[in-house]
Amino acid sequence: MRSGTELYSERLERTALAPIGKTSGGFIAFILLLLAIAGWGLYAFIVQLRYGLLATGMRDQVMWGLYLVNFVFFIGISHAGTLISAILRVTNAGWRTPVTRMAELITVVAISVGALMPVIDLGRPDRVANMILFGRFQSPLLWDIISITSYLSGSLIYLYLPMIPDMALMRDKLRAGESSIKRVIYTLLAVGWRDTPERRHRLEKAIGIMAVTIIPIAISVHTVVSYVFSMLLRPGYDSTVFGIYFVIGAIFSGIASILIVMAIFRKLYHLEEYITERHFKNLSYLLLVTLFIYAYLTLGEYLTLGFTLKVESKHLLENLFVGSNAIWFWFFVIAGSLIPAILLLIRRGRPIPRILVAAVLINIGMWIKRFVIIIPGLQVPLMPFDFGSYHPTWVEWSVTAGAFAVFILVFSVFTKLMPVLSIWEVAEHNEAETSHSSASGAAEEVRIAG
Repeated sequence: MRSGTELYSERLERTALAPIGKTSGGFIAFILLLLAIAGWGLYAFIVQLRYGLLATGMRDQVMWGLYLVNFVFFIGISHAGTLISAILRVTNAGWRTPVTRMAELITVVAISVGALMPVIDLGRPDRVANMILFGRFQSPLLWDIISITSYLSGSLIYLYLPMIPDMALMRDKLRAGESSIKRVIYTLLAVGWRDTPERRHRLEKAIGIMAVTIIPIAISVHTVVSYVFSMLLRPGYDSTVFGIYFVIGAIFSGIASILIVMAIFRKLYHLEEYITERHFKNLSYLLLVTLFIYAYLTLGEYLTLGFTLKVESKHLLENLFVGSNAIWFWFFVIAGSLIPAILLLIRRGRPIPRILVAAVLINIGMWIKRFVIIIPGLQVPLMPFDFGSYHPTWVEWSVTAGAFAVFILVFSVFTKLMPVLSIWEVAEHNEAETSHSSASGAAEEVRIAG
C-alpha cells in the first residue's frame, strides 16, 4: 500500500504537468492577441526609428518619458524573485516553495523587458555599444549597464538551477512515441540529472550560493537605477535617500506582482491545494510592511522639499499637489496607497480577492508613482523659461503596450513548456512537514504514556 507522501507526490506531478503541451482555442486566441499588440508596438518603434525622437513627446527640457517610467517599473517588479525566492530561501521559510518558480520567472522576464527600455529611449540603438566602449566610469549609466547585465545573468542561473530536477522528470515522463525534439531539449537541459542524495545535496548547495549572491546584486541594481536620477541636480531628484527609496519601492511592487501571478495561475491551473490562503496571507503581511515603509519614505521626501522650499521645489510641489500632475499624484496616494492599506488591514471576509485587489491597485499606483517621480522634476525650469510640458504620443503608448504584452506572452508560453510549480521542492517540503508531524505526534504519545 502506498504512503500518503507517495500519493501526494503523484497528485502534485499530475496537477503541475497537466497544462504542459495542451493548448485550447481560447489560449491560442489570447496568444494571437498578445502577438498583435507586441507587433503594433514593434511597428511604433520602427516609426520612431524613421522619424527619430520627434515621434515621441520628449523634448530638450523633458528628455525622459514613458520609456524610463517603464524601465524603473519593470526593474522594480523584478525584485519579486529576489524577495520571495532568495530571501525566503536563505531564511529557510518552507512555505515559499509553491511560489518560487513564478517569482524567479518574474525576475528574469521583467528585467529582460525593462533592460530594453533605455535602448528604445536612446533613439539610436546602434549607438548602444558606444556606452560600453567609450563610457566613463564616473557615469551612473555605465554602472546601470554593468549591474543589470550581472543581475540578468545571475537571475537566469538562479531560475535554471531549481528547474533541473523537474526537467529530468519531464524527460523521463516522455513516452517513446512523443516528440523527439522535446526529449532532446529536456535531456540537454537536465544535464544528466539523477535523483541521488549526493546530487540533491550539491544542487541545494549551488542554489543556496546563488540565493546569497543574488540578493546584494538585486539591491545594487535598483540603487544604481536611483543614482541615474539622484545624481542630477533636478528638483525632486536631489536626494540622498533615493537608493533605499527605490529598493523599498521595488520590493513593494515586486510582492504585489507575485500575488497577482499567484492568483491567476492558481485559478487557471487549479493549484488551490498547493497555493493556499496561507501563502496569500503571509505575502500580504510583507506587502503591508513594505507599504508602510514606502509611505514613510514618501512622506519624508515631500516633507523635506516643503520645509526647505527652494524656488524650484515650490514649483514642483505646486505641480504635484494642485497642478497638471495632481491627478496622478493623488491617485497614487489614495488608490495606490491608502485604499490598499485599508484592504490589507481588514481581516473579515474572503482574504484572497481583497489581497488581489490591493495588489492590482498597488502596481497601478507604483507605475504612476514612477511617472510622478520622473516627469514633473524635468518640467520645472532651472532657467527663466516656461514650465515644461510632456504629452506621450501614440508611439510611446504603443511601445509601452507592446512591452507589457511581451511580458505576459513569455509567461503564457512558459506555462506550456515547464511546470509553474517547483515539483521537487514542493514534494520535499511536504515530506519534511509530514515527518515533522509524525515525530511530534510520536513524542506526544510518549509524553502521555510517561
